[in-house]
Amino acid sequence: MSAFVMAEILEVSDPAGMKQYAEAARPTIEQYGGRYRTLRGKMEVMEGDWRPAPLVIIEFPSLERAHAWYGSPEYRPLIVQRQAVSRTNFVFIEGL
Repeated sequence: MSAFVMAEILEVSDPAGMKQYAEAARPTIEQYGGRYRTLRGKMEVMEGDWRPAPLVIIEFPSLERAHAWYGSPEYRPLIVQRQAVSRTNFVFIEGL
């Protein structure tokens, strides 16, 4: 069963640092079977009051693989790097 990691990028205090993070994160995502489904793409709210910040959505083969990536020795140092340069909400969602 697939799973999605949704990151809402609320604020970026260091754009260059965020770019470095993103470049370093991509190979770790791919290593764990993940692939980007959207990377801060255009959004249109069709109903409701939600005003999301830019979103990144990554699909993994399973929730277990998403957790393995997030807790991996390859990605853990990048969490610290991302948190130093941005404020982000992270959500894991089980797919169908």
